[in-house]
Amino acid sequence: MEIQARWMRGGTSKCWVFESEELESQSSTVDEVLLRAFGSPDVRQLDGVGGGTSTTSKAVIISPSDDPDIDIKFSFAQIGIEEAKVDWGSNCGNCSATVGLYGIETGLVKPDADVTRIRVLNENTNQVIVQSLETPDGKLLESLTETMPGTKFAGHKVVLGFTNPEGKTTGALFPTGNKTDQIEIDNRVFSVTLIDAGAPVALVAAKDFGLAADNYEDWASTISMQLEVLDGIRRRASVLMGLSDSPAAAARAIPKIGVVDPSTDDDSDLKILMLSMGKLHPAIPVTGSVAISKAILEEGTVAFSDSARPESLRILTPVGVIETKVSKDDFATEIGVVRTSRTIADAKLFLPEDDSVSNRIEVG
Repeated sequence: MEIQARWMRGGTSKCWVFESEELESQSSTVDEVLLRAFGSPDVRQLDGVGGGTSTTSKAVIISPSDDPDIDIKFSFAQIGIEEAKVDWGSNCGNCSATVGLYGIETGLVKPDADVTRIRVLNENTNQVIVQSLETPDGKLLESLTETMPGTKFAGHKVVLGFTNPEGKTTGALFPTGNKTDQIEIDNRVFSVTLIDAGAPVALVAAKDFGLAADNYEDWASTISMQLEVLDGIRRRASVLMGLSDSPAAAARAIPKIGVVDPSTDDDSDLKILMLSMGKLHPAIPVTGSVAISKAILEEGTVAFSDSARPESLRILTPVGVIETKVSKDDFATEIGVVRTSRTIADAKLFLPEDDSVSNRIEVG
């Protein structure tokens, strides 16, 4: 079995980009094809293209659009590593940054100005993302100079505008109707904001772990010993948000979860440490930053900062400060995030015909 794919970096993630027609033309299901291509289940993903981490085990599936208001559609898949499971429950904002670039590079989108705006629909969440790339004289830049926290090398600058992101998955910005809920785990009570914007996210007050903004350098070591507790909070949050019927049934990718505390210095508005697939995230999921941007501005949440300015929100992550902005007019709210993206390779993936693979698949 042969499948054409493109390997791209989007933000702080690496993604394999497929065209839907290519995947759907195979004899196996899309889940089976992706798992075999990435080499899952295997903690090293040794016999596939996965990188053995949550940020390098991702796929983007591109589809043409017959909607005149949408240029490209795509679905995002988080590929399990040690689990034979594909999670379709959410979007990845970092991988979203590959879609517009892919469209221009492959001719699906024709550059029409010095800055080309591409209207993209994420089918996981029904979220419209307007992507802007520099295309002087109708061409992509040949020299890449745009850098961002969490990456070592430059890429194409991609401005992502999430239009009206509130409640795309659960139907409400605050699915429980509360800006802060209390979740009990092992006789400990945690203050948690459950918010849905960009993706469903559970934000836990750092103080409940004995942490504060002024000792951010200690967060990683403390939180790394509390991963089971955080996953327990995340699973109970899934039920409260209406994402699953029980904690055991909660998906691995949503809700996302992070520990937060409003900043006490002038360098940022909020300090956060997030998890991805049960492990510490090296930076921050972009869809998570969308929800966080809303939470910072909502009094009563665990992330609220009364000094934050919507036009320039500063979120401190392990790799540095990520900036977002919130704008609103009579027609829509848009949350903007800057990412970079670059194509690494075009490849033909060779998948052995192996009927035993389907016996290990658990469709998510």
